[in-house]
Amino acid sequence: MVASADIAVTTIRAALRRARAGLLTSDSADLDAQVLLAKVLGVERAFLFTHGETPLRAEQWRQYRELLQRRAAGEPIAYVLGKQGFYDLELAVTPSVLVPRPETELLLEAALRLTADTPGLAVADIGTGSGALAVTFARQRPQCTVYATEISADALDVARANARVHDAQVRCFHGHLAQPLIKRGIKVDLLMANLPYIASDELDTLEVSRWEPRTALDGGPDGLAYIRELLTQTPSVCHSGAQILLEIGADQGAAVSRLGRDVLDLECSVLKDYANLDRIVRFQLRRSESN
Repeated sequence: MVASADIAVTTIRAALRRARAGLLTSDSADLDAQVLLAKVLGVERAFLFTHGETPLRAEQWRQYRELLQRRAAGEPIAYVLGKQGFYDLELAVTPSVLVPRPETELLLEAALRLTADTPGLAVADIGTGSGALAVTFARQRPQCTVYATEISADALDVARANARVHDAQVRCFHGHLAQPLIKRGIKVDLLMANLPYIASDELDTLEVSRWEPRTALDGGPDGLAYIRELLTQTPSVCHSGAQILLEIGADQGAAVSRLGRDVLDLECSVLKDYANLDRIVRFQLRRSESN
């Protein structure tokens, strides 16, 4: 339990000490205590270390205690803070969106490599969530035309806000997978997506399901329902020769490779993450004879 309201906390140092004691279930108790207090005080973390004897006002301690209680209950620190770092940006996040993860930066890096020498491409992020991929890509490749789709209206509001804050030119559309683009006759040269890929019967066994939106996690009976559906849409939304990058689960490389052969008659390359687990798959559509 986090320290109770009737304990007198007079300084930053004392507040951090009591906070750490109340966050024993967190594997990052020190860091959590620091970033939450910095949020309440509106300062950088470094300030805490150089102003340890600065007294806290009663209202500041109350606010701090409320944030600590949320974190002690297991709520992701990104939701408590309302933000999450991704690549070189700080993005707003709410419980309406999946918290961006370092693994997804691998997909972004692959997309940046594929577009390094080809300016002016059209690129789509399907199921954008917070906009992490679309917004960061648009910032790195401002010469590209970037689209983002999202079935959740609340999540799309978060993506739009992140694009606005970071001055990223992203055209956001509400709808299921690539349908908003197909409906508008939009075709792209690169399609990227971090779709739900957890099997439905596994979801409730995972801590992530307590806090993050189920619609961003549940990939159907085999975890591949949305990936399978998106692959069927790619001929309608992708130019000839387009690249497709998809984030997948750690043991899904072989299954998604089979999907690529079954649905598109294409071979798939699987990129590993830093733990040497399957993480990103890459397809390239065949070029038509006219190209």
